[in-house]
Amino acid sequence: MAVLLLIIGLFLIFLNPIKDWLVKNMSNNNNVSTVTAAQIKKNHTRDGEFDFSQVVDLDAENIIRARLYQDDMAVIGGIAVPDVAINLPIIKGISNYNLAVGAGTMKPDQVMGEGNYALAGHNMIDKGLLFSPLDKLAMGDEIYLTDLEYVYVYKTSFIETVNPDRVDLIDDVEGQTLVTLVTCNPDGSKRLVVQGTFEKKVPMKKATKAMKAAFDIEKNTY
Repeated sequence: MAVLLLIIGLFLIFLNPIKDWLVKNMSNNNNVSTVTAAQIKKNHTRDGEFDFSQVVDLDAENIIRARLYQDDMAVIGGIAVPDVAINLPIIKGISNYNLAVGAGTMKPDQVMGEGNYALAGHNMIDKGLLFSPLDKLAMGDEIYLTDLEYVYVYKTSFIETVNPDRVDLIDDVEGQTLVTLVTCNPDGSKRLVVQGTFEKKVPMKKATKAMKAAFDIEKNTY
């Protein structure tokens, strides 16, 4: 019995670091710098899952399954928030596999630079992973989206912790062009919602070095 308890204890000690390593590795492997603009256009035509009720906590099983399917992720862009070191792939839909890798689109047929572009991401124990750094974001911080044709620049204009039923915050708002980022608070009882107001879009070929660096784009993938 003592040996069994020791094995279980060691497993639990090393489980979270292994999970964190897998998530970081999958995010890097599916980063927008690893795809082309043509692949992004093709991935837009694929189906996505948008059933919020099917989203569960990021456990070891979902991470391992995502690892098996990571080469088939429908990457449709990237999100970077330089001030808090976020650089993640944007994947079509909010399947549990997608959310183990990056940020998932919350509505079908979203278009960057139009309407309210809503993204969901997990909050992890490791505060450098997925959407965990959002709790360090400040008003006025820039949020970048890219489809490798343009970089879409938003400025943070709303940060609030709300009840899970505030799904109205991802709806389009007449006369406003927004990005909305949604993650759980640490105990999962609330949602941290960050919104940015659209400032401009910059053709990728004219993007600044800082913009490209935020996405780790070192070569022409567009």
